[in-house]
Amino acid sequence: MLSNKIKNMLNKQSAIRMMFSEGIRLKKELGEDKVFDFTLGNPSVHPPIEVEKAILNVLKENPTYVHGYMNNAGYPKVRQNIAAYLNKKFDCEYTENNIIMTVGAAGGLNVIFNTLLNPDDEVIVLAPYFMEYNAYVSNYNGKLVVVPPNPPSFSLNVDAIKQAITKNTKALIINNPNNPTGAIYSEEEIKELASLLSLAQKEYNHPIFLVSDEPYRELAYDNVSVPYLPKYYNNTLVVYSYSKTLSLPGERIGYITLGANCVNKEKLFDALVISNRILGFVNAPSLMQLVIGECLDITVDTNIYKKNRDLLYSSLIDIGYEAMLPKGAFYLFLKSPFEDDNKFVEMAKKYGILFVSGNAFGCRGYVRLSYCTSYETIEKSIPSFKMLF
Repeated sequence: MLSNKIKNMLNKQSAIRMMFSEGIRLKKELGEDKVFDFTLGNPSVHPPIEVEKAILNVLKENPTYVHGYMNNAGYPKVRQNIAAYLNKKFDCEYTENNIIMTVGAAGGLNVIFNTLLNPDDEVIVLAPYFMEYNAYVSNYNGKLVVVPPNPPSFSLNVDAIKQAITKNTKALIINNPNNPTGAIYSEEEIKELASLLSLAQKEYNHPIFLVSDEPYRELAYDNVSVPYLPKYYNNTLVVYSYSKTLSLPGERIGYITLGANCVNKEKLFDALVISNRILGFVNAPSLMQLVIGECLDITVDTNIYKKNRDLLYSSLIDIGYEAMLPKGAFYLFLKSPFEDDNKFVEMAKKYGILFVSGNAFGCRGYVRLSYCTSYETIEKSIPSFKMLF
């Protein structure tokens, strides 16, 4: 009855979602106050009040306009506003024809890979990485090539990336800030990567696209800056989402940006718009497009996440755990006391602690803790972490 591809995916269901469901079960069994759920990256910070006001303002407009069809790339005015915002923030030269509104970052990545990939084209990813990249690439018969992890700093291993590039390489995915490590790749690292990709393009005589997955772009701490990749490499496609920066994960709203000097930009733009339509999204949700167009200078209070990070990190280090201080996003990548991190995950459940195996992100020996939860939850979890240690 089912396709072989879906059968395979059923056997490899998201470890994050499975642990989230396990948390619901344990809360019923043990009680809400005895379970500390660090599984899902579901923002605990409420959307800014400006978003609510924008929704009400938009709904006062002509309903045929708000709820009707529009260009499959998205409302021109919204795309113009985003282009102007990016031009001001990153000193770019974008127009509305550099922007395509998408059904979140996941929709954007699928649009890109549907547009670019032929069977057996290779897409390089750096472990640890967001596990759904596997499905997004295989959806279009591409091949995911995984560069091994680079602990304990999880910085870019440009030499390893160089070894992974072949004549079949079509793209490389960068997730910056990174899920699950919280690492932020520096300007020096990005420059070195851009140089490598430029040389590889010349060697193999075809474009290699840098796909920058940036749902956590604004979630950077301690005055650390996140490099804007199109400034360093022409053939960059940025995928952005408002799920984290405006706490709107359920609204599934984001966009793709084509670098101003991207190869065959006009043809690529048209192809991405066609993909957006034929994949079944047709276009991004109309209401949220218009809302985003009014909220481009707004973000959630990232100090709340920083406060959570500082408490969780310092408390676990004091206990004796090992971890890198996250520079961005809202995840802590904790070193497991066992090579088999699944064993550590199962042990933690006995103390009501839920986190996700690093193996699910292509990196054995670690676990991911999502600290986009309440400060109180982190405080109350510390005694359980002590017993677990």
